[in-house]
Amino acid sequence: MAPSKDRQRKLARAKYERQMARRAVRERRRRRILAGVGTGLAVVLVAVGGAWIGGAFDSDRDPTTEAADVCLWSPLDKADNPERTDVGTPPGRDIPQTGTETMTISTNQGAPITVSVDVASSPCAAASFTHLAGKKFYDNTDCHEILDIGAVHCGDPSGTNNGGPLYTFYDENPPALPEPSPSAGAKPAVLYPKGTVTLFGNPAGNNGSQFLIFFKDYAPTTDAPYSIVGRVSGGLDTLAKIGKIPTVADDAGDKVKPKEKITINTLTVGADAAATAAPSASAQS
Repeated sequence: MAPSKDRQRKLARAKYERQMARRAVRERRRRRILAGVGTGLAVVLVAVGGAWIGGAFDSDRDPTTEAADVCLWSPLDKADNPERTDVGTPPGRDIPQTGTETMTISTNQGAPITVSVDVASSPCAAASFTHLAGKKFYDNTDCHEILDIGAVHCGDPSGTNNGGPLYTFYDENPPALPEPSPSAGAKPAVLYPKGTVTLFGNPAGNNGSQFLIFFKDYAPTTDAPYSIVGRVSGGLDTLAKIGKIPTVADDAGDKVKPKEKITINTLTVGADAAATAAPSASAQS
């Protein structure tokens, strides 16, 4: 047993010496920084240096003690975004990052539309939908546009394209554009097949609550402007019905406003979705 204990002591000592060496380097760096800054900044850096010496940034700390943020939610100023609603922000860490989740959208147009949300590829989008659904953010709101690219536009209670929560987040899962075909007559690739659900950022890449559901294939020719969240797994008949609703000009003169209201009665995610899907379907039959 003695050799084993000696080896353990040597390993512990070596680890301790490595820690002390790293701390000595940090202390020298801290002193050089403090020597070159003004008095005001020095006060701040002293506090940071204290954290260094205390091992706050020690790489040997147990990584399980402090999880890293998975998602970054960028806050918005309500004064600059009057159409947006403050419903807090989703958690930035300890969120699901694997598998799929079920989102159920009950509308006034028929049986519920169910969506398989790709949590593995879009964990932050999934977390945002879950957070907003828990706040009943989408309930009793209208899908205010039917776009000529073959998608219904939902998730903006203001109906202005500027509504949403008081935060934004980045694209996670935009499809990759294929290499240009050498054939002059080649058709562009379908990047958003029928049933695809994407985020809708305004401007692009600044996502919130708005989303698109494609009721026909879409093959963009220049870029892939929408980040994919998941696919419709049920309710395609309802989606097809929505896609046939005629449009009229909106206040801006664009022919995108549905002639018939498309109202989201409820939008639920996860366990709540499973609990509400069956009664919603019977209510719409």
